[in-house]
Amino acid sequence: MAAEVATQIALASRPDEPVAEQPFYIPMTGPAARPRRSLKHDDTFIVLDGHGDIGASAGGPDGLFNADTRYLARLELMLDDVQPLLLGSSLRDDNSALTIDLTNPDIYQHGRLVLPKDMLHIVRTIFLWRGTAYQRIGLQNHGEHRASFDLRLMFDNDFADLFEVRGSTRPRRGVGASRLEGPSDVMLEYRGLDGVTRTTALNFDPRPTRLAVNVATYHFDLAPHETASLFVAASCNAPEGQKPGRFFRSLLAHRREMRKSAMGTASIETSNDIFNEVLCQAMADLNILMTQTPQGRYPYAGIPWYSTTFGRDGLITAMQMLWVDPRIALGVLRRLAFHQAKQTDPLADAEPGKILHEMRGGEMAALREVPFACYYGSVDSTPLFVLLAGLYFERTGDIEALKQLWPAIEAGLRWIDGPGDPDHDGFIEYQRASEQGLANQGWKDSYDAVFHADGRLAEGYIALAEVQGYVFAGKRLAARCARALGKLDVADRLDAEAERLAQQFEDAFWCEDLGTYALALDGKKKPCKVRSSNAGQLLFSGMVREDRARKVAADLLRPHFFSGWGIRTIAYGEARYNPMSYHDGSVWPHDNALITLGLARYGLKRSVGQVFKGLFDAATYMDLRRLPELFCGFRREKHRGPTLYPVACAPQAWASATPFTLLEAALGLEFDAVKGEIRLKNPYLPEFLDEVILRDLQLGASTVDLRVRRHGDDVSLEVLRRRGQIQVSIVLAH
Repeated sequence: MAAEVATQIALASRPDEPVAEQPFYIPMTGPAARPRRSLKHDDTFIVLDGHGDIGASAGGPDGLFNADTRYLARLELMLDDVQPLLLGSSLRDDNSALTIDLTNPDIYQHGRLVLPKDMLHIVRTIFLWRGTAYQRIGLQNHGEHRASFDLRLMFDNDFADLFEVRGSTRPRRGVGASRLEGPSDVMLEYRGLDGVTRTTALNFDPRPTRLAVNVATYHFDLAPHETASLFVAASCNAPEGQKPGRFFRSLLAHRREMRKSAMGTASIETSNDIFNEVLCQAMADLNILMTQTPQGRYPYAGIPWYSTTFGRDGLITAMQMLWVDPRIALGVLRRLAFHQAKQTDPLADAEPGKILHEMRGGEMAALREVPFACYYGSVDSTPLFVLLAGLYFERTGDIEALKQLWPAIEAGLRWIDGPGDPDHDGFIEYQRASEQGLANQGWKDSYDAVFHADGRLAEGYIALAEVQGYVFAGKRLAARCARALGKLDVADRLDAEAERLAQQFEDAFWCEDLGTYALALDGKKKPCKVRSSNAGQLLFSGMVREDRARKVAADLLRPHFFSGWGIRTIAYGEARYNPMSYHDGSVWPHDNALITLGLARYGLKRSVGQVFKGLFDAATYMDLRRLPELFCGFRREKHRGPTLYPVACAPQAWASATPFTLLEAALGLEFDAVKGEIRLKNPYLPEFLDEVILRDLQLGASTVDLRVRRHGDDVSLEVLRRRGQIQVSIVLAH
């Protein structure tokens, strides 16, 4: 993803020299004073602290955001000018709402105690739906005496672009204004330099005792055990005169919509209750990250920084979830085909046939202060698009979708063999077309992610190892698609190109002295002799020789790579290794997931189980049992959990999809839509799973329910229910 993030600080040559910030760096200046919670619905998300406030405590990217703009920068609740005390907060299991329980501290007036602590129970319930943040504030007096107090809601906004929230500075901004629209309504407005007017409409129900342009005050006089409630709605760009829906009616509609969107997805139940929690949280997170676009549902990359269309992230997430719900892949493919580049634009790193990297809808993108309105600066999105299209057809047999996507597939292949290979050496490579673009354009896209053994950064056109694997697998799958469409000459050509690439790759990338493949080739075709997880993703592509694949796999599970929680991006001992970095020694769940698919491909199921167990153990320590975007690569120690990375996105799409990919790799799931067959190739279950039940596993118009049980190192398979024509088998291959 656009990891204009954390490690993008150039190291100064002397300790007293200033450190140069890189473009789009996300600063971390101090710890969050309160933990953060987030909610999302389509293009709107909200980040609040543990009290349910926005902007009341330091250290968090608080706000109500829509289309990369902040629509509310402050919404803070106070009781007689003091902050309430937190009892607890929790997300609903399906992520549809956040509930916060608060109480009052001791409240004094003129030196006299007028309200002892713990007399008031305050419940804040917050959810998002259709561009509006809804909140109910319920109160009950549990004291023996009447409670008289003021409740204030203080609010404000800056209409900051998301990149401003992330730390970018702008020499000029548009003009903001606030006005009362009546006794219950406030309008916050901003006229941007892009000529667009953005508005936040605040509605209070019932009408406040007093209302100003930045504070609503309610006076309560509650008898013992009396209850009261008030409602607040903040709407982004609501049509003039349109009022928000009623709170409870909108909440029920929102939950119905969420349940409906999840229908048709395979469900999973295991013998391990904690792993079930991991799976349920992951599915709930993926469900809220799904966004309805004109081309179909798309998994936005992550909250808070990447809640938008990312090509690479959407493609990999869809690939990870293909066995569970192939509809995700179809939505991703259609959207990216629609936005495929048609012309050359250096600022956007666009060339005909190239697949989108990132799309932004804020003011800075519209003004091209950042290049990300429609930005194509990733070398791997295009081969991943071809790869996913082939996997989708293999999984579903959907020939009509293939016919619709084939022009985009052909355009992508032309880019791979044309502009994607500027020196015509057979390897796809990148160099940014504009200084505003990303310096590194693989999935490890921080500035220092590609380097030589001595720590020197790679320069010139860079050919990444794993991307060549994506091209190989993409061409192989595209050849099968071409045959299905009757394009036999095209299929033969693609197969020949894939074989030629595999041989060239072995000759250029294998490093006998390291026992693994180089991280990359630089602009002079010099290999970056660095032990990296990129070599592990090559196993997933199936491009590399089996004897070398086994060497790579064995190395990845040694202590310099495997932390005990997962495989590090860079091995301990390499020049730029740093377990606290973004890409040079941290552990990324999705990276590990793709590696396990490769381990399974080469029959290394015990290694799959080792990685599976490490990541499962890590998830048990995580808040909400939620795997984050990444965590630090420190060695596992007894009686301690993994070390978190401070600005990791959570939820994040491909991290949320990881538990499903790990299960796919362990079970060896394969789908043959032509034969109507599901195969479990060398199935294996790690020791923490005795049983796995898959329900509504779909192949074409048929579905099946399966039970897999572990018996030591072996498994048994039972078909619980079958609907339609579908065959299920275990294949043992060595």
